Amino acid sequence: MQFCDDCGSMMKADGDRMVCSNCGASNERDREAESEFVTTESQTDNEVIESSEDANFEGKPKATDVVCDECGTQEAWYTLKQTASADEPPTRFFKCTECGHRWRGYN
Repeated sequence: MQFCDDCGSMMKADGDRMVCSNCGASNERDREAESEFVTTESQTDNEVIESSEDANFEGKPKATDVVCDECGTQEAWYTLKQTASADEPPTRFFKCTECGHRWRGYN
């Protein structure tokens, strides 16, 4: 795996460039070092945590301890992502089960 120097997210191969899946930074692909990399091509959708706008949250765990700012519903799907250092709690990304509004929560 190769990680972004700017934000620390995992980078993905795009032709002869490595592109950050989070911030979009890119650099030249080092094909000699790639034999040491582990890929995620064999992962299923259930193993990947999505936080992008078009992420499919349906079927993910539901939180009932939140309130949607848009419609007031007290239930939302959520995913977890480690956005800070390992000794910090993960960030929860929510999607309202009623109106689809998205937001993030910090523990």
